[in-house]
Amino acid sequence: MSTATNGQGPLEGAVIAVAGAAGPAGRATLLRLAEAGATVVGADADAARLAEAVDAARYAHGGATVTGDTVDLLDLDATRAWADRTEKEFGRIDGLVHLVGGWRGSASFAETDLADWDLLEKLLIRTVQHTSLAFQGPLERSGKGRFLLVSAAGASKPTAGNAAYAASKAAAEAWTLALGDAFRKAGGEDGPKAAAAILVVKALVNDQMRAERPHAKFAGFTDVKDLAQAVSGVWERPAQEVNGQRLWLTPEA
Repeated sequence: MSTATNGQGPLEGAVIAVAGAAGPAGRATLLRLAEAGATVVGADADAARLAEAVDAARYAHGGATVTGDTVDLLDLDATRAWADRTEKEFGRIDGLVHLVGGWRGSASFAETDLADWDLLEKLLIRTVQHTSLAFQGPLERSGKGRFLLVSAAGASKPTAGNAAYAASKAAAEAWTLALGDAFRKAGGEDGPKAAAAILVVKALVNDQMRAERPHAKFAGFTDVKDLAQAVSGVWERPAQEVNGQRLWLTPEA
């Protein structure tokens, strides 16, 4: 059922970009941000899946502005162009939610395939580097900018078979915290006006996964809808409170 926001959402007037918008977490986040009244600009490398995600959010929330751009986030110039185009079109950017994912693992540490690292470095680190560099300026100009990285508890407590994944996530976290320090320094004595924060989950689960594995418990997993709710809630907290923080959605490792 289509429901207009009627100008009453807590994020009314905000413009929020979502990187990796076509996956399950991206779809849930587009829906939640649209419901909260934000103008949402999704990006993904998969044009067809992105169009489906954007259409679903538009249909669910008829009063919302939801758009999609096919962007290669492994290309810094293309990522900068996306940020510039978005700010020019909508006048501001109040958030970048980084949901580009990927996972590779092995049965043991000795069996680690370094080709997994090559892939994960691109998906989980390089895209964070490019989006943070491209969106830092707009987020600082916003007055309420938020850069949000979704990470995994395994980054703090890596296991033998998850070396490449955990190391990639840990590097992405470090990069995000460095952005947070830049926001802190830019704010001076008044404190940061923008914030970079990390939402930490054990793993994510969605309705399709439950349907495919009806007997699985998915213990400790965070539903993508709950993640989306947590994402939208970050704007309700002061920048100084969330900047440079790991916000745990699962028991802290």
